[in-house]
Amino acid sequence: MSAHEQKKQNVALSSVAASLLLTLMKIVVGLMTGSIGILSEAAHSAMDFGAAALTWFAVRISDKPADSKHHYGHTKIESVTALIETGLLFLTSAWVVYESVKRLALGGHEIEVTWYAIAVVIISIVVDISRSRALKKIARETGSQALEADALHFSSDILSSAVVLAGLVFVHFGLGWADAVAGILVAVLVAHAAWQLGKKTIDVLVDAAPEGLSEQIEQIAMAVPGVVAIEKMRVKPAGPFVFVDLSVTVSRTIPLEKVRTICTAVETSIKEELPDSDITVNARPIVLDSETITERVHVVGLNHNLHAHNISTSLSGVRKQISFDVEVDGQLTIRQAHDDVSALEKELHEEFDGELDICIHLDPLRQEARQTRELPPDKASQVVDTIRQAASSIPEIGDVHNIKILQTEHDKLCITLHCAFDDDFPLENVHSLTSRLEGMIYQALPETGRIIIHAEPLHAQD
Repeated sequence: MSAHEQKKQNVALSSVAASLLLTLMKIVVGLMTGSIGILSEAAHSAMDFGAAALTWFAVRISDKPADSKHHYGHTKIESVTALIETGLLFLTSAWVVYESVKRLALGGHEIEVTWYAIAVVIISIVVDISRSRALKKIARETGSQALEADALHFSSDILSSAVVLAGLVFVHFGLGWADAVAGILVAVLVAHAAWQLGKKTIDVLVDAAPEGLSEQIEQIAMAVPGVVAIEKMRVKPAGPFVFVDLSVTVSRTIPLEKVRTICTAVETSIKEELPDSDITVNARPIVLDSETITERVHVVGLNHNLHAHNISTSLSGVRKQISFDVEVDGQLTIRQAHDDVSALEKELHEEFDGELDICIHLDPLRQEARQTRELPPDKASQVVDTIRQAASSIPEIGDVHNIKILQTEHDKLCITLHCAFDDDFPLENVHSLTSRLEGMIYQALPETGRIIIHAEPLHAQD
């Protein structure tokens, strides 16, 4: 058993013992003196004893973990217990009012005001103050609604005992009706406590979100970068815990891994503000008005498991035109590839909702594994010299290095190399020049099957 659970059970058990002792004392003294005020207090304490016993039982059950039947755990047993305590409070109030009115109607009742009658009420007040403070302290630390309800009982006992004490004083000075009036006042205080407890308990049992909590959660979630809006929120209180089911919207252009990162960030942020919470965050991608045509084409392509690149658009004239390359599995037949791309074209027409000319270049995606070997040193040296000579004819290429050459089982060369450009050189021009270098190498080395050129700024760390 954790220290958290031990605290709850210990303070609940001590309240059972205290309420039992007070009940016995008040019954004995109430019968001896004939005071309806003290007897009403005895009934109140008896109810407190039952409530404290229920509380002790509830805190033991509520700490059990979730299981196959109780997916949200057992914390609501505390709310059920609090609701039972509410009913007991109202029954006690009704009984006290009935007895008090009957005595007033019959012209009062002889009451003996003794030192022990005063003493038992004073002792009751001292014990109630002690138990109320202890219960409130642990209730705040653990978030236990059952302990909070028990603390409310003892707090109401303090006021009601004070009223009874005042009634006994008035009786001592000859105002016999004061005891019955004190009993009615006790009943009113008890009923008020029952109303407060019952309202709060019913809110929990019907899953009413705590006031202001939804707004707090929304503010936390919206502060996370990438969250566009809150689409749906469900907050379910359960004892000291709260379950949060949140659906946020994000841009559909964000990669799936990034979406997961956003959801995790939302969960972490809420957890920091609400430690006793269980949070589930889902994301729904939406279309943003700020999306570019390139982003829209790229997203639609990914929906068909096709990577679109080299996207160019023409929006002038009556009809729009979009052209781009897509990578298609090189093992497919032309019919299979055409069918895949035709489905992509159809969705693009729906996406842009209008007259649109689309031209797609099929770029076969190679995925085969190749067996390669290193070239003999003299042959490799000749290839390197050829590459450097080709690169030297392009003034913008400042450096060619990290040249690696392998030969496949079909005697085709696989060449990889790095080349450097000035830091502020436009990327589009870099691509054009590296493509030009590739062409020169293919022309100089016809046996080349594959060239990969990595462009980087001058003095970059590889």
